[in-house]
Amino acid sequence: MQEKITEEQKQMARFAKAMGHPVRMYILELLAGQSCCYSGDLSEDLPIAKSTLSQHLKELKDAGLIQGTIERPKIKYCLNQENWDRARELFRKFME
Repeated sequence: MQEKITEEQKQMARFAKAMGHPVRMYILELLAGQSCCYSGDLSEDLPIAKSTLSQHLKELKDAGLIQGTIERPKIKYCLNQENWDRARELFRKFME
């Protein structure tokens, strides 16, 4: 069975797992509608603890869907456009 699972399927599953929570979908939608967003702004928008928000951001970052740059004292989060486009293509092909 292992040899039948493609790299595309593995990558799509990783993206899907990262997107598998409503808070993460909210974050992705918010970032998709802007050029960038600071994590501090997100904590004001979402009624969750900053530590919980950090875990959601980490999951999205680990999957490669977002990227962050440190601009002290905040971290600036943006979509990782290359992986975002890749995820869109993988899911589009899967849904056809």
